Order: sequence, then structure tokens, then C-alpha cells
Amino acid sequence: MKILVEKDYDMMSKAAGQIIKEEIAKKPNIVLGLATGSTPEGMYKELIRMHKEEELDFSKVVTFNLDEYVGLDGDHPNSYRYFMNDIFFNHININIKNTHVPNGKAEDLGQYCKTYDEIIQEAGGVDIQILGIGENGHVAFNEPDEALSVGTSIVKLTESTIQANSRFFDSIEDVPKTAITMGIGSILKAKKIILLANGKNKAKAIKELLKGDKVSTQMPASFLLLHPDVTIIVDEDAYKG
Repeated sequence: MKILVEKDYDMMSKAAGQIIKEEIAKKPNIVLGLATGSTPEGMYKELIRMHKEEELDFSKVVTFNLDEYVGLDGDHPNSYRYFMNDIFFNHININIKNTHVPNGKAEDLGQYCKTYDEIIQEAGGVDIQILGIGENGHVAFNEPDEALSVGTSIVKLTESTIQANSRFFDSIEDVPKTAITMGIGSILKAKKIILLANGKNKAKAIKELLKGDKVSTQMPASFLLLHPDVTIIVDEDAYKG
């Protein structure tokens, strides 16, 4: 596990973007695992800049997102499909057919989760998985619990996550209570993982993760300790607290 401590959020985002750029240069048809939320937005903006100013080519890139709210279709402004299109995909030369975000409106959600994992494996597996981390150590929508799902599954969102995500909705009542998420096992199948964290509110979780002494379902991010190639990129606030 490597850690890169950058001065601020902007430098952290540029460092992450540079790694992605170098990996695309090595493998133009790379499979990227992507995350939503405010943390990776800076990285996406940097990749867009690289595309426009440095001709970074996404034409052969394939992407899979970690999660999506159950019940929201891709046209809903609070869906993660809408977010990814608006923040990233619409601004680069990626083939939209090569971008995959879980379908929150699938008729048979249980079967769909299995199919999503199968599609990832058929694509050759994720080469680089981008992750954020929650204040409670959650990754994707894998929340602290007595047991964690191995594969992609439907999960109930905790009150703290619903509260945190309510800022994106008109009211807390509008926040979906369940989501599709890649499981811990799905995430750990990625060949390389990059975890991004910024801000003092993430310092406790990062400190706990960097102890590196135990794995616990109460700290889902701790399972990253089992992976052979993890790079944590943080700003000084997330590192020092």
C-alpha cells in the first residue's frame, strides 16, 4: 500500500489524473472502475483538461461505475448515470456504449447484480478502480456491518449515508433508501486500486486504514489491506487531520 500526500485537493486530483493518463498510454483499451461523489470530481476535471489540451484519447476506454440508487433511471438528475454523463463522459471522446453504470430500474435486481459482475469479467476485469472513502470507512455503498457482500448486491443505506446524500436532493425523504453496489470482492478483483480522500472529515478513516493491522467488516475500507496494489492519494488535511 502506497500513500501520496499532496498539498491540497487540486494537487491530489492532478496526481490521480496523471496516473490514469499514464495507464491509458500503456493500454488504450483500459478498463476503469469509476466512483461518484465530490471527491473524484477534481480528477475528472483534470482528465477532461488532458483530453482537450493534451489529446488524451478515451475512444477505446471501457468504464464500470461502483454503484447506483435503486429506483432512479439514468435521466434522473440525482442518478449516478446522470452525474457521470454530466461531469465526465459528455466532455471526452469516450464511446458511451463502453460506459457502464448499474441500472437502478432493472426489473430483476438480484439477477442484474450477478450479470453486472459477469459483464465486468467478460471485459477482462477492472484494470484500475477509483475509490472514495466515507467518514465511517465505507467504500462504494458497502457500509459497516456484521457481514459484507462479496459480489455486486442490493444494500440498504444507513441513516448517516442518507443524511450525507440528502444535500443533493430537495428533501431527505427523496433520498433512495437502497442502492446497487459492487461488493468488496468485486472491488478487490481490480488489478490496481486508487483511493482518494480529502478534507479533515476523512482524516479519522484514513488514519485507521493506514494502521494496517486488522481487517474488519466495521471498517469496510480495511479490506483494501488484502490487495497487492493500492495507492492512497490524500491532501494534507485528510492525512494530518
